Amino acid sequence: MSGPSRIAFYDLDGTLVSSNIVTRYAFFARHFPSRAQAIWKFVKLVSRVPSFLALDYVSRRLFNEVFFREYRGMRREWLQELSEPLFERVIRPSVYPGARALLERDRALGYQLVLVTGELDVAVTPVVRYFGFDRFICNQLVYEDGKATGAVVPPLIAAEQKVRAMGRLCEDLHASLSECKAYSDSASDALMLESVGSPCAVNPDRRLKKVAMARGWPVLDLPSEKDDHDNVS
Repeated sequence: MSGPSRIAFYDLDGTLVSSNIVTRYAFFARHFPSRAQAIWKFVKLVSRVPSFLALDYVSRRLFNEVFFREYRGMRREWLQELSEPLFERVIRPSVYPGARALLERDRALGYQLVLVTGELDVAVTPVVRYFGFDRFICNQLVYEDGKATGAVVPPLIAAEQKVRAMGRLCEDLHASLSECKAYSDSASDALMLESVGSPCAVNPDRRLKKVAMARGWPVLDLPSEKDDHDNVS
């Protein structure tokens, strides 16, 4: 009889890839069906980057809530059609060398691999397939008549809601967070790392690096170079 499940939880942005929520939205904005609307959406995005950065510094949850309003009016089918091009042109080239090897080591040790990210499902699905995640936790847009309202299906996955979602999955899989691993780059995920028995700070920002050093957490630096399309360093 097999024992309880062990799970390795992985953040996405800054942990496995150098692209982020903003650069991926920019791809959708640039490819909006209306050329005039595409230009307007992209220019609007660029002008708001400083305010988004400030908002993210204060609260990742609040940043996500405000930022996803940029998707208002975009059609579900259109977003889904661009999911694969987004992956090939933006996400895959941004995969950190060694990221897939990191996951494979945990898989070989018997861990189930779970992606837990604040990104949207339309961007996450090809990522899950590429890395071979067993499960994933992410955000989803609310749609009315096939168009995004700008709201997110509750609960919005960020900060403490990440931990709660991880806890619910552990209950479903008869796992204990104390036996699990977690990887992230951001201080906004400090709660996520604190919740598990084996945390690891990957490419940590300044605030997370200070926390990791103070608590004796392992720190892993993956180089910010382009993935070589399936060769793992």
